[in-house]
Parts: sequence; structure tokens; C-alpha cells
Amino acid sequence: MAVGGMVGGGIFSTLGVVVGIAGAWAWLSFAAAGLIALAAGYSYVKLSAHYGEGGGAFTFLREINEDGFAGSLSWVLIVGYVLTNAVYAFTFGQYLGHVVGLGPWFPRMAGVAIMALFIGLNLRGVGEAGGVEVFLVWFELVVLVGLAGWGLAQWDPPMLSRGVPDSGISAALFGAAAVFMAYEGFQLLTYDYNDIDAPKKTLPRAVLSAIVVVTVVYVIVALGTAMLIGADQVVQHKEVALAIAGRKAFGTIGVVVVTIAAAFSTGSAINATLFATARLASKVAEDGELPAALEHKNTAGIPDRAVIVLGAAAAVLAALGTLTSLVEAASLTFLFTFAVVCGLAFYQGAGARVVTGFGVLTGAAASVALIVRLIRTGPLALVFLGLLVLIAVFGRPILLRHVRTESRHR
Repeated sequence: MAVGGMVGGGIFSTLGVVVGIAGAWAWLSFAAAGLIALAAGYSYVKLSAHYGEGGGAFTFLREINEDGFAGSLSWVLIVGYVLTNAVYAFTFGQYLGHVVGLGPWFPRMAGVAIMALFIGLNLRGVGEAGGVEVFLVWFELVVLVGLAGWGLAQWDPPMLSRGVPDSGISAALFGAAAVFMAYEGFQLLTYDYNDIDAPKKTLPRAVLSAIVVVTVVYVIVALGTAMLIGADQVVQHKEVALAIAGRKAFGTIGVVVVTIAAAFSTGSAINATLFATARLASKVAEDGELPAALEHKNTAGIPDRAVIVLGAAAAVLAALGTLTSLVEAASLTFLFTFAVVCGLAFYQGAGARVVTGFGVLTGAAASVALIVRLIRTGPLALVFLGLLVLIAVFGRPILLRHVRTESRHR
């Protein structure tokens, strides 16, 4: 489940973005981001054990009575999940559109359609069975590792930098920051802490081993794909880079298999992320940090209004956004959130401080690096994040005053 939460759409969405930033050092960007994620995963599982419950960053902060900051961080985290679902929907549409070839309008409409499908499924309480999730994850891994292995068998290092600027090894840090959303899925397991058998033993093994496996897969896919089609082709076709590699390796069959894997991956990730985010929003609303309307549940016990609002927001972003701006904005929200969680673990003495401290420093450094990059090259993502800050600073207090006044009247 943890591997699926990360791989689900992650590498399909981010490979072209990171190669465009780091060039030949894209593989190092994935490795560096994996180390930050490993420190964050360690902090999550140690805090879950420390408090004896899951729930993620919002719950952890509420445990130390940081109500205001917990609410603000929950807003950032929910926005990050919406952006992530937008990336997954966008990627689904691009891969399907590449095969169908019905024109530039089709991928956008397919992205909206897949969000609508999973909004409907979530409202009915139809979730993915555990066995189906296991099958899908293995299928994704076999396709990705097989494709990467074919590329590595060619072993042509000059292809890693063909047609892209030589930005040097320092570009790997910017690439790691920009690609970080590819690692966000592991923490969804912490929401199910109370449903896991022997969680103090199982959760660390699941989360940490999954991050290691995913990091290795991402590194070999970054190397193998670039060696197969060249860095220039990865960047030129960044929305569907793996489909281009599949065609190069195995012809039409390769394109079809990669597209199926991308569809399964992104669909699975959308379902899991929408499911978890709606419940997080409902919990935050119950604590008075979001409008009470989002607490509403239908007859199936599903927070239906939260599902609709969050799913519709992701659909709009998938229809209007660009891959790079969506990926980078989502990465920044998770870098900030994970740095805060590592800082809380360090403060609470949950786990080894050398690890949690490493997570704080590297997460903060990567956040700064990504902000610098957005100032230089990402106006769309920067405008969006500026609006988010304004809403958090001015909109949230106004909204909460309204929510609490309404609560007193009731």
C-alpha cells in the first residue's frame, strides 16, 4: 500500500520535470529526495508510536495543543493533496490521449472525467480491495523495472545529458525539491494506524522499506529511460516520457503496456488520495478549522461534501494547469509539511534526533531551493502559492471567526 501510494503516478508524472531541471543528475535528484523522505517517514512512524495513534501532521500538532498552527498546516496539507490529485488526473489524461490521439482537448477532458469517476466511486463507498492493490503495485513495478532494465542494458551514459544543459551536480538539489511530491504517499498509512496489526512493529517496517524500494525504482527508471531515448526526448515529451520509452523498447505493445500501467497507477493513487483527504478534511472541520459543511456524511458514512469539493478542485486544476507548475507547487507543500513533522519529532524526542534533525535541515533547504527556482522560472506556481499564503494569513482567521460564531449560535 505504501509503495503504491508513492509510485502511483509519481514517476509517470515527474520524470520529465526533473530531467528538465537536473539533466544527467536526475537520478541523484530522486536519491536525494528519497533520503529526505526516509527521514520524514522515520519521523512519522516515531510520532505515531509516541502518541499511540496515527492521523498525520494535524493530529500530531493537536497533541501538543498547537491548535492554530495545526489548522494552518492542515490547510497546506489538504491543498497539497488536491494538487497531487490534479497531477495524477493530468497524467492519466496525457497518457490516454497519447494513445487515442483525438487532439489536445482530449487529455484535459480525460483528466476531468477520471476525477468525476472517482468522486462517484468514493461517494458510494467503493474502495479498492487489498488484493487488487497488491496486484496493481506488482504490475506497475514489473513494467517500470522491466523498461528501466531494457534501457540500462544499452548502457550509454552520454544519453543522460543529450540535448539538455549541463547544469552541474548542484542542479540535483533543485531537482530533488521539485520532484518531492513523488514520495508523498507513504504517510497515508499513518491515517490507518489503529487498523494495522501490531502497528509499532509493522508501520516502521512498511513505511521505511517502501521508501527504500521506491527510491531504488525511481533511480533506475531515471537512468534507464534516459539511456533508452535520451534526455532531450524525456524533456520534450515530459508528459508521456515513459510511453515514448515503451515504444522505443517494444513498439506498439510497449506503448500500450506502459499506458495501462500509467492508468492503473494514477487511478489507484487518485482513489487512495481522495479517500484519505476527504476524511482528513472532515476531521479538521469537526475541530472547527474548516467550515462545518465539510463534516456532513451521507448514508454510507462518507464525507460526501468534502469528496465533491476536493475532487472538483483537483479536476479544475487538471483542466487548467501545466505539469511542471502542478508538480512543483505540490512538492513545496509536502516539503514544508514534512519538515514541520521532522521538527516536531526532534522537539518531542521521538526517535533519534540525528535522523529527525537531518529531516528538518534537508527539508527546509529543499523548500528554500524550490522557492528560489519558482521565483526564477515558475511564475504560475509562484502566483498560486502567493494566493495560498494570502488566504492562510487573512482568509483563515476570517473564516474561523465565522465558523466559531456560527457554532456559538447553535
